[in-house]
Amino acid sequence: MDRPFYPEKIIQNIPVLLPYLVVTFEILIGTIIMGLILGFFLAKARLSKKIWQQRIAGFIINAFRCTPSIVMLFVIFYGLPNLFWAIFKVDINEWSKGFYVITSLSLLFSATAAEIMRSSYLAIPAGQREAALTSGLTESQAFIRIILPQAFVVSLPNLGNSAIVLLKEGSLAFTIGLVDVMGKGNLMISMNFGAYALETYIALAIIYWVLTIAFEQGFKALEKHFSKGRKSISK
Repeated sequence: MDRPFYPEKIIQNIPVLLPYLVVTFEILIGTIIMGLILGFFLAKARLSKKIWQQRIAGFIINAFRCTPSIVMLFVIFYGLPNLFWAIFKVDINEWSKGFYVITSLSLLFSATAAEIMRSSYLAIPAGQREAALTSGLTESQAFIRIILPQAFVVSLPNLGNSAIVLLKEGSLAFTIGLVDVMGKGNLMISMNFGAYALETYIALAIIYWVLTIAFEQGFKALEKHFSKGRKSISK
């Protein structure tokens, strides 16, 4: 038997779901920070002149990119406590579930971040680095002052797309019991014994649509802002 549809429930559900965006954003921010740090070292290894570093980094990146998010989450959630106990005799089963979600998504995001960083770095003409070194700058100064700002602008579109993907993949947190905005929606449906499921999912879809549009516009604004000086120089 078809269930009736109540559009007003969509509007009623949105304010109930919104407070749980705090958990969603905590996961997103933590994942981006940790993923960028890990990705930097992977990208550095991929750009290294040492073949063994390139191969190890390449293997790690391919392994992470080929692993489904849900599989990585379960491997970290169930496997990491066993690993910590076996090596350090430390019980981490009571640690926050957010730790496991951020750890698993950070590993996956680090592979994407590494490739974004590597391609952005290679997109900058090598002559600029050489000119900076010739002018008296050190390697680190040339990277921070000349290469990094330009590579950052180049990477923004891909970083924006990756952030949007992470925003949606954070919904997997509920599979291990962490209640974010998606988890709250599922709990609401369960508490109502399946009633208003369509209305709840539509409310969730609206929230994710608005966030996605906001992220897209935010990254476009960043790209436009940081590209001003670059465009003027190129002219």
